[in-house]
Amino acid sequence: MRTAIFNNVDLEFSGKANNYVLVARWSAAVAQTPRYTALPACREGIVTSYFTTDRHDRLREQVREFAESKVRPLVSEMEAVKSVQHTLSRLIAQQGWIGVTIGRGYGGMGLGHLAKTIIIEEISRVSGAMGAMVQASQLGVAKILNFGSEEQKNKWLPAIASGDCLPTIAVTEPDSGGFVLGMEATAEREGDDYLLNGRKVYIGNSHVGDVHGVVVRTGKGSAGLSAFLVESDRPGLSLAPHREAMGLHGFSFGELIFSDCRVPAANRLGSEGDGLAVAYSSSILYGRANLTAVSLGIHRAIVDETVAFALSRPRHGKSIAEMPSIKLKLGQMQSRLMTARLAAYHATHLLDTGQSCDPELINAKLINVEYAIDSARSAMEIHSAAGLFTDRPIERYLRDAFHIFAPAGTSDIQLLRLGETALGTAKGSWSERFARESAASAGELRADADRDGALCADKLRAAS
Repeated sequence: MRTAIFNNVDLEFSGKANNYVLVARWSAAVAQTPRYTALPACREGIVTSYFTTDRHDRLREQVREFAESKVRPLVSEMEAVKSVQHTLSRLIAQQGWIGVTIGRGYGGMGLGHLAKTIIIEEISRVSGAMGAMVQASQLGVAKILNFGSEEQKNKWLPAIASGDCLPTIAVTEPDSGGFVLGMEATAEREGDDYLLNGRKVYIGNSHVGDVHGVVVRTGKGSAGLSAFLVESDRPGLSLAPHREAMGLHGFSFGELIFSDCRVPAANRLGSEGDGLAVAYSSSILYGRANLTAVSLGIHRAIVDETVAFALSRPRHGKSIAEMPSIKLKLGQMQSRLMTARLAAYHATHLLDTGQSCDPELINAKLINVEYAIDSARSAMEIHSAAGLFTDRPIERYLRDAFHIFAPAGTSDIQLLRLGETALGTAKGSWSERFARESAASAGELRADADRDGALCADKLRAAS
């Protein structure tokens, strides 16, 4: 069978919206009689094939099948009860995906940041809440990879990779918010231990996490912050009750309370004073990329759902997708999605190849968050009153999209950082500092790709 794919900008045909490509397939039996079908133009390969390998494609298929069969059937229940999804969170972790950037020497997948983006994107396409769960624990991996001692890595990374341990990172406080230097929680040295006191809020996976990476004050100023690994069952650590939120139902991002919580000095990440670096590097290298992927997955769901709605909604004897005003909105949504995906994949591709890419990571988060929210509004306008009821998922996508705005810096923060890049006043590059670690996390994937390529070449030579 031969397939001819024509550009959807150049060809239009009756009964199909512009957001579809025309595919002509010729049957061997009837060579001159093409049969036409419509395929969604929003395909991963249109934008991402430059960055992805066959291994990425297989991973996407695996995660998508899991999300459709195991996650989607529970979404209605998650929306109804709004409680923390402990069982589903554990089931997802047991697939090994939290360890996607952990090297195989520690039991991880060793596939890198682009693979991480694909995992989060595919799960978020079905459930923003579970996508947020995955990204929050993958964020928790960063501090151990970049600052953990060999003993800490051997203790925690295999457990995380197997799904037996869900890590988190706890930085934000009630009175300081995103201003890290304003934090007031403390750790005071007592012999071989530290006593932790204070509160941390908006902590992703607060109620399902097994080990929290906590940044607290051990002194004054920017050099007075330190980071510790605190087990969830350690005496002196408690959880505030789970609070229902606007969206991401099933995900927990609550409050940790430390009251004379005794933590061994062996649990400290790096040296005293490394806390600021732990917080910033985790946020930029993992947090922004992860949240970018959540927004991208939600955005894909918004476009897919709205296209399906427009094609099925009749008006004047044809679908509303044929109305110019609707086509324009769908075109805007498609353009945003393609641009957002390109920014997301390009940034993590640079990270995987060990290149300096802080501005690209910042920009990817900005574009994906803003474009997902913009497309959610366009989708609500197309759905009109039908989108206001909970029997359709579009209002859920809108609520979930807004949740990704603030973590790892609001859009204003991203713009300020990009302004510093434009002015040449940006303060260093975290991706450059940890380039070796980032590139190493994708080393196994490149080795696999090389082996696959060599095997393919051997087969071609044998066939010829």
